[in-house]
Amino acid sequence: MASAVTSTSLLFLKPSSSSSFHNRNHSKFISFSNPSHKNFTISASASLSVSNPTSRTAPDALVLSILSKVLQTDGGVLLKKEEHKEVAEVAQELQKYCVDEPVKCPLIFGEWDVVYCSQPTSPGGGYRSAIGRLFFKTKQMIQVVEAPDIVRNKVAFTAFGFLDGEVSLKGKLKALDSEWIEVIFEAPELKLGTWEVQYGGQSEVKLKITYVDEKIRLGLGSRGSLFVFQRK
Repeated sequence: MASAVTSTSLLFLKPSSSSSFHNRNHSKFISFSNPSHKNFTISASASLSVSNPTSRTAPDALVLSILSKVLQTDGGVLLKKEEHKEVAEVAQELQKYCVDEPVKCPLIFGEWDVVYCSQPTSPGGGYRSAIGRLFFKTKQMIQVVEAPDIVRNKVAFTAFGFLDGEVSLKGKLKALDSEWIEVIFEAPELKLGTWEVQYGGQSEVKLKITYVDEKIRLGLGSRGSLFVFQRK
């Protein structure tokens, strides 16, 4: 998660609705602006409601399906090639039910477990590589998205079988258009037992939000990595 880490490795993460949600109304003011894209500024109040509960049957079934395929797989590490393909197929179906402009949706905010990545070593960088996993056992991968534009990532692990540690990042979110976001992260911080250090430099990631609801969020990295986040 230093400058040597690729951009997607630290994202877990990369923001009239076509989808509605069970017996809840969600309304929040969200404003993103991007100085490099002068014609794109979001300032909207997103409101989602449900009028026909049966309309959620298809996406709910797909959500359960994708979770059943990715949970307890160490973020995707334990899956075979064919199983990764099955996850991708379900994710593609879920995209059909995504809200029209997901970066405006207040459901993107919250605390998320990173339960899957199609490139399992991407979240966590070297700590999640084949060699890294010999020494660092991942306990938790978390992403917190705070309104209006803060992203916090954390990978917690046990080092050498006995020493607790974590790597954390703080970044600023910027909307690129109605589906894509960019996050500029500060240098990562490493905690190992009582020892703490900040190392490396800034990093940036880009991610397309392809689906979001009250349970999960799907993201597609700029290099094609698929991420599945489950709300805590």
